Amino acid sequence: MAIYNFYIFNREGQCIYYREWNRSKQSGLNQEQEFKQMFGLIIEMKSFVTKMSPTDLKDGFLGFKTNKYKMNYYETPSGLKFVLNTDVNPLGNTRELLHQVYEQVLLPTVIKNVNVNLQEPIKSTVFENKLEDLIRNSTIFKN
Repeated sequence: MAIYNFYIFNREGQCIYYREWNRSKQSGLNQEQEFKQMFGLIIEMKSFVTKMSPTDLKDGFLGFKTNKYKMNYYETPSGLKFVLNTDVNPLGNTRELLHQVYEQVLLPTVIKNVNVNLQEPIKSTVFENKLEDLIRNSTIFKN
């Protein structure tokens, strides 16, 4: 089991954080193009799922699965968007892991820090270290 990579986008669509763990294949795009493609994909998928759903969606778009990987999506009340790409059948609750990243890592180390501007990339070693600990100790990463 593997976690491949992780993105955080702000409300304006800027990728403010990116990290790779077990990614073996690159997209062939430069990093900025990849970020734009990923943000565009999640916006379009959210819109499509909302329009095509035959019932009212409680949680909305949560991600998608291919035969090679699973894209897990989590959006905070403030509009931050998290994308976590994992193998097809991760062991553990990816939605809960993304919620923990927000509540236990991002909120105390970045959002509550008055010196941090969410219009710029996150450059906090405290954030990096806490994220790394949370991810590496998760059942999703270990398996």
